[in-house]
Amino acid sequence: MDHKHVLRALSGLLTVLFAAMLSSTVVSVALPQIIGSLNGTQSQYTWVVTATLLASTASTPIWGKLADLFSKKLLLQTSITIFVVGSLGAGFSQNTSQLIGFRAVQGLGMGALQVLVQVVIAAMVSPRERGRYNGYLGAVMAVSTVGGPLLGGAITDVSWLGWRWCFFIALPFTVVASFILSRTLHLQDVRRPETKVDYWGASLIAAGVSLLLLWVTFVDNSFAWLSWQSATMVVGAVVLLGAALWVESRVDEPVIPLHIITRRDPALAITASLAVGMAMFGGAVFLGQYFQIGRGYSPTQAGLLTMPLMAGVLVSSTVAGRIVSKTGKPKPVVLIGVVVLVLGFLGLSTIGHETSLVAVSAGMATVGVGVGMSMQNLVLILQNSVPLKELGAASGAITFFRSLGGTIGVSVLGAVLANTVSTKITEGLAELGIKAGSGGGGSTLNIKALPAPVQEVVRTSYGDATGHIFLISAIIAAVGAVAALFLSPVTLRDSVDLPGQSTDD
Repeated sequence: MDHKHVLRALSGLLTVLFAAMLSSTVVSVALPQIIGSLNGTQSQYTWVVTATLLASTASTPIWGKLADLFSKKLLLQTSITIFVVGSLGAGFSQNTSQLIGFRAVQGLGMGALQVLVQVVIAAMVSPRERGRYNGYLGAVMAVSTVGGPLLGGAITDVSWLGWRWCFFIALPFTVVASFILSRTLHLQDVRRPETKVDYWGASLIAAGVSLLLLWVTFVDNSFAWLSWQSATMVVGAVVLLGAALWVESRVDEPVIPLHIITRRDPALAITASLAVGMAMFGGAVFLGQYFQIGRGYSPTQAGLLTMPLMAGVLVSSTVAGRIVSKTGKPKPVVLIGVVVLVLGFLGLSTIGHETSLVAVSAGMATVGVGVGMSMQNLVLILQNSVPLKELGAASGAITFFRSLGGTIGVSVLGAVLANTVSTKITEGLAELGIKAGSGGGGSTLNIKALPAPVQEVVRTSYGDATGHIFLISAIIAAVGAVAALFLSPVTLRDSVDLPGQSTDD
């Protein structure tokens, strides 16, 4: 496809990707009202988020593998349908059980769209030309991820819309995208009828990852780190993933090809992507909470205050994509990006409840620049190292590990934040001569219902505790910087497929 036709198809791909990623973030600030309206519990509150993450993360490599076996356009249209069904069901849910179930369906569609869009783009243009298109991709992901909470807050604050529109808002985008793609997306339909899908490997991977994420979600909340529940879930996850590894090493068409992810550059790119994934997901989640609880801003104001993060990703991903396309050398851009990411997190690790908003904005913008420079270019390095017939599996693998890292990062950082806040609140109440209850006060988010002196203690605790989690983020991002340092200084190829390969291989 020439540049003109690529841009036409790209408009549809970016539109549907925007809808998918927007739906994962737009409900974050509306969840308290959603669960309250449906008379749900705190456990169900957690599951509304967890169900989507589980379905999306666990299914990502499966969709990537299917893209190597069947029509990419048909799979894309199927995933759009699944996403629309899940969104409609979630919006019309009458109780939390229905909402959780439809959010899982929505997660299946979201996971498919995130990986299939990247696979389709890779099937249209060569790795070297792909850099500038990946810049657009990174910009859309940034706007949807960081702008979602802002839009969700605005929708929630408008009385004549209400929280159900947090689920309906993505539907017009998907309708437009479906129409555009049906008319503009023309890919060679490569069929391999002799190939079988590795259902055993897919099932074991999904089960093992799901159990691991369930443990991360509930540990230190529903049960202790050192408990029989932890031991059972961790051992179970290790056994399931070990069995998956055994199956993947023996089947002809594995879901996650071990010969790809065990090579030097793919393994290093995946390791660095774990750090970037945590930055993208964790940064948006905890910065929004910092502004709302630690600084007392409304959801809409909190969304506006996170704009520097979005702007940093938006600008840097576009500029970095063009630089990579011009030079054909992604490693220097990735390495600089991850180092900038570390510096941004170190800056945010110093924030407290009275930190200047200018300083906080500078830290957020620096993190955004680092994410924008590194995230999509790490995918590009991996895609450059594999033939076209393995493109889906490779893209699915790196997207899977990035999502897994982000999910685990959010859960672990959330646990650290909760424990730190609980300790600080207990200490603050003791100074006021108030004995904290058994709940510790750390889970009290209804700040306005508390007496004024206690409100100040809670806000101060949240504001000062947030810096601790960003210090942990800086350490993990440093691991990503080390991985990026050892990447091979490759030059991106100009052909869609590796030299000597063909779609008939």
